[in-house]
Amino acid sequence: MLRQAAFEGENALLKGGLHCHTTRSDGKGTPEEVIAMHAQHGYDFLALTDHRTYNYKDYLPESGVLIIPGMEFDRTITNHHRVHCFHTVWIGPEKPENPYEQDQPFQRGYVQDQYEFQQFLDEAHRNKQLTIYCHPQWSGTFAREFERLQGNFAMELWNSGCVMENGVDFNNGPLWDELLCQGKRIFGVATDDGHAMEQHCRGWVRVNAQKNVNDILRALREGAFYASTGPEIYDFYIDDSKVAHVKCSPCATVKFFCSRVTKLLRSEDGSPITEMAMECPVRDDLFYLRVEVTDADGHVAWSNPIFLEEMK
Repeated sequence: MLRQAAFEGENALLKGGLHCHTTRSDGKGTPEEVIAMHAQHGYDFLALTDHRTYNYKDYLPESGVLIIPGMEFDRTITNHHRVHCFHTVWIGPEKPENPYEQDQPFQRGYVQDQYEFQQFLDEAHRNKQLTIYCHPQWSGTFAREFERLQGNFAMELWNSGCVMENGVDFNNGPLWDELLCQGKRIFGVATDDGHAMEQHCRGWVRVNAQKNVNDILRALREGAFYASTGPEIYDFYIDDSKVAHVKCSPCATVKFFCSRVTKLLRSEDGSPITEMAMECPVRDDLFYLRVEVTDADGHVAWSNPIFLEEMK
């Protein structure tokens, strides 16, 4: 049996936010207000990722929300007059393992392409940061413009701010599949990138970890989480007879993605689905299996992949 790492063991899955802004950069809410709002929505952890300003500080310790160190880092791509840039979220361990300082600033800058941007990712990874590729549609980057970046553990599938303000980055699954079909192991996250207060608490991850910074980072690095804007996924595995199973909160559709094979499933009578199965094809050109569940209101949850070479 192959079970996706989010659903192994006995941990209760933690709810977390990986990308948000406050008045420390261009957000509308103070850090205290933003943390309080996430506490009210049941979040266990949150990274305050203000632009080019690193943060460790918990501005509201009584909230019970664990603060993950981090920031958002960017470079504009030269010779373009539209939005065309690379943005990445950096999250990392606590002191002393993390070399960055509280409120350490990073300058704006320009790069020619993804190969020139790689130097900044390399620096982040040397300094024990996990990096997320942000809002590819808003940034104006097709997959071919960021697919050669090395070391991002995840990319954004959903970005609430971009959805609400621009109508983009509401399901970057096709871009994700382009990378996965190349054999890249990259995971998918849902984030808010909240600037206005109404943009917060709409996209999150559920992480199979203990509630401490190091274990959350470990679980994220290993893909032991799923992303959601509403539905819950309770289990996702392939049994010994090569049948894939998903169990979830009541939803309208289940969609399996198996590299170049896609299957959309509904109940025959239109009733809500809480469990679905599909025979998993095993071919040399199929590298992974992932699942999306969509509820009656259109909210989506995305599993991370099960990589199929482990079956072969």
